[in-house]
Amino acid sequence: MRLLLVSDIHSNYEALEACLDAAPEHDAVANLGDVVGYGASPNQVIEVVRALKPVSVRGNHDRCCCGLEDLSTFNPIAACAATWTHTELSERNLDWLRELPRGPLHNGLWQGAQFVHGSPLQEDDYITSESSASAALATSKFHLTFFGHTHVQGAFAQVGKMAEVQPLESLRSANRLLISRLTLSPKTKYLINPGSVGQPRDRDRRAAFAIYDEAEHEVVFYRVPYDIARAQERILQAGLPQMLAARLEEGR
Repeated sequence: MRLLLVSDIHSNYEALEACLDAAPEHDAVANLGDVVGYGASPNQVIEVVRALKPVSVRGNHDRCCCGLEDLSTFNPIAACAATWTHTELSERNLDWLRELPRGPLHNGLWQGAQFVHGSPLQEDDYITSESSASAALATSKFHLTFFGHTHVQGAFAQVGKMAEVQPLESLRSANRLLISRLTLSPKTKYLINPGSVGQPRDRDRRAAFAIYDEAEHEVVFYRVPYDIARAQERILQAGLPQMLAARLEEGR
């Protein structure tokens, strides 16, 4: 079976459509949180995601945009976007966000895997270094932990008591499409981040997603171009902060 992994879509409809168009055949979808926030197409994005019937966990922007939490932890730009998003969302989509489960989540179809937004230790923690990855893997009983939140595509593996960043094998780099692969060892524990669909922060402006292939014991990572100009136009037309449009071009 093959699992499409998406995370941190952040109301970017153009990026989501590009990822779904580029994704190979798959049997199921996992959404690792932050469907909304920052971008200007929250209802459109939620409708597309809902139709995919994914395994889903909530993100911090999902919670704040639907009113489950206040905005005290957000910077002014993120808070402005969350407030705008709340007023734009339909009641049906607000209810859907409120009902998203907290990670870590386990699903019977994917034995040996767990799904989180930030970390299996705490849903808002960032796994950004080998030390934070080591802490998350130390107590994990799962072969695979799929996570998001950092907006940075990649993987860590437990080597001894420590975690190490995993090099990816390049499979294709042409026509602005980048595909790379991580071959999995069955006795190793991994943290896998498919990257951000809607707001990458690794200086690569292309939308990111991944495919976990259970039969082939591998994760294939994708970076795909999308209509950034249209996504930026939507943000500016909505009256959202200009920085939210500018950062899409810069991949940060």
